[in-house]
Amino acid sequence: MTLTPNRVEPTAEQFLSFGDFPATAPAANPVFYRTYSRRTPNGRESWSQVGSRNLDGLQKLGNLTEDELTLMARMQAEKKALPSGRWLWIGGTPWIEKPENFSGSYNCTSTNLVDWEAFGLMMDLAMMGCGTGAIIEPRLIDQLPIVQNTLNVVSVSDIGITPAESRQDACTHSIDGNKVQIKVGDTRRGWVDSYQLLLELSSDPQFNGGTVEIAVDLNDVRPVGETLKGFGGMANPVKLKDLYGRVARLLNKAIGRRLSSVECCLLIDEAAVTIVAGNIRRSAGMRQFAADDHAAASAKDNLWQQDGEGNWRIDPERDSLRMANHTRVYHTRPTKEVVHAAVTKQFMSGEGAIQFAPEAIARSNADLLKTPELRQEFIEIYCDQGRDEAGRWLCTNHGEMSEAELDHRLSRYGLNPCGEILGADFHCNLAEVHLNQIDPSDEKGQADAFRAGALSVACLLNHRFEVERYRQSREWDPIVGVSFTGLFDFFVHAFGTEWLNWWEAGRPDTEQGLAFKSQEAAYLARWKAIVNETVWEYCDREGLRRPNRCTTVQPAGTKSLLTGAAPGWHPPKAQRFIRRITFRKDDPVAMACMDYGYTIVPSQSDKDDEGRLLNDPFDPRCTEWLVEIPTEVSWANLPGADAVDINGFSAMAQFDFYMQVQRHYTAHNTSATIEFRENEIEPIAEALFKAMNNGEGYISAALLARFDANATFPRLPFEPINAETYEKLQSEVVERRVSSNFFDALQRYDQGELTEAGPAGCDSDKCLLPLAKPN
Repeated sequence: MTLTPNRVEPTAEQFLSFGDFPATAPAANPVFYRTYSRRTPNGRESWSQVGSRNLDGLQKLGNLTEDELTLMARMQAEKKALPSGRWLWIGGTPWIEKPENFSGSYNCTSTNLVDWEAFGLMMDLAMMGCGTGAIIEPRLIDQLPIVQNTLNVVSVSDIGITPAESRQDACTHSIDGNKVQIKVGDTRRGWVDSYQLLLELSSDPQFNGGTVEIAVDLNDVRPVGETLKGFGGMANPVKLKDLYGRVARLLNKAIGRRLSSVECCLLIDEAAVTIVAGNIRRSAGMRQFAADDHAAASAKDNLWQQDGEGNWRIDPERDSLRMANHTRVYHTRPTKEVVHAAVTKQFMSGEGAIQFAPEAIARSNADLLKTPELRQEFIEIYCDQGRDEAGRWLCTNHGEMSEAELDHRLSRYGLNPCGEILGADFHCNLAEVHLNQIDPSDEKGQADAFRAGALSVACLLNHRFEVERYRQSREWDPIVGVSFTGLFDFFVHAFGTEWLNWWEAGRPDTEQGLAFKSQEAAYLARWKAIVNETVWEYCDREGLRRPNRCTTVQPAGTKSLLTGAAPGWHPPKAQRFIRRITFRKDDPVAMACMDYGYTIVPSQSDKDDEGRLLNDPFDPRCTEWLVEIPTEVSWANLPGADAVDINGFSAMAQFDFYMQVQRHYTAHNTSATIEFRENEIEPIAEALFKAMNNGEGYISAALLARFDANATFPRLPFEPINAETYEKLQSEVVERRVSSNFFDALQRYDQGELTEAGPAGCDSDKCLLPLAKPN
């Protein structure tokens, strides 16, 4: 069943009016008002108001010149260069000017799990909307305390009892013998400190390995629906009561030993489940395990299951593992057999990715390893003689450094959730250039956009974090990431249908193909140089240490919708498709979408008691809606373009293009989701093996099985359609339209606070795709 408004007579205006956004971006208004527009006393922010707010914040923080600010304002107004999604949402607010909230500016973080505080920090980051990465290898988690005490959560009180004026902010606790009373404060830190306290109680020696009786008082926690005044959005602590019992049960399984890697992962993810139900759209995580950690490698096996009637359900005991991507870290070159097995596993389950750490570490020490020859020599020593010998080689050849800094340098293979940023205990800010908005022949326009992006990320290097591990990491290794989206669109506009036909042929090294590759590389290298020059000039002027890596490519799933760009470097799913965007049930923006003519169906997250997807958007169990938007790419009607089968682009063609970006533009890592069919397992495994073995710059990429039947999984974010279907759906949208002005439609429903607060920590469509190959 779909939800649509009552039919009205179409207006005379047949062409879609998108106000602030390009006509090629029909999803822009829903995404903008859902994700980036804050509520003010006068209503929702407009695009120009969001720009003014976030630029004011950058100016305060970054000491920008008038010319720099003018350039950045123009690039934002033209939607050619945008700051990070986090900064679009939170930049320029009083909340983000407080040092304890600085982390809320960043999409990308990674934290090494070496103590209980690290778990608390990751929950804190996730509650601020950050994507959280964690390396969960033995050398780190073996530093965790041994779990000694049994935790028995004897009671958890109701939420929202105490009047607002009488609530306490901090988490407090008292100990009487083996009894602990925890009073959770009505703040982010109140939640986080209560979670971290449970971990600390499990190893506290004062309880002598006995049982700790715990009573949790949630009376001061604000109830569902109350405004979060600083961060934005509304409180929704529906899962908080369950958190303490779940955490205690996990810890109790480890009595007398340290947590296993999978138990660490589950502890982080249980907190993430609580947060997702709380005040942000979704959690985003990356968990990096040792190459030989077989338990971790199989943690998500058979997560999704299908009953005899074809209905999908998820294993409730492991549901929280969906909160993060998993990868295994190789510190030597994996064998061809290992790579083949990893590729096969990814085809079957969507999991099993591997990371080549030596390349990541080499790239992350670019200030010392300044030439390809030095990087390759370091990688050879690291692979053949190990981490310690590689560290000695660095000190011998590049000067003595403290043991702590050397350890940091050798640990810079931590990843953010989508894998585009490299570092250790890091925060990294991103900006994004929308290449689909820029003329390929306009070199000055391209330079302006990349300069604006570089300035927006450089400003945040002025943050001085309160947490020592993050502050020290930034002093040793300040990093930024200037990304782009719409690269595929840009090159179609630059090279025409011939370039598409060459893609369809597999991007072969013909005379024409080599010419195309040379031109691609020239664009990419020029943009990288502009970013480096801009960031380094700014840092020199402001007395900041220069980042040794400044460029990356993020997935760009959400911000791309603001201009209708193909995400990141990837090809679009098709020339025309239905784009499905998630909203909470009865969300004012979703209601406005309905009045604008779009249809609504229940989301994939809504299931009955047996795990089957719901069909009725009015079902009381339905909590999320999918708005269905017919979409056409900007070059769909280019002569000959319609004949190109994008779904037929080979995995090898995708890998070749991805490596072009990795070699010529990216200094960190290029976030990639390469789609492949079963008959492509062998060639893609061979390509990955050679790339790592031959030092071609490969670190990691996600591989996703491609299915020819669009209906294999229902309600995917993208559903390809042909031109006839697109025209029919588009006509029906106009016929159903109650209001031709999206903002006016929104005003009809837009009362009260936003239920969700800002963008997710990971901007990837991969997070929304199923994990399993269907039977």
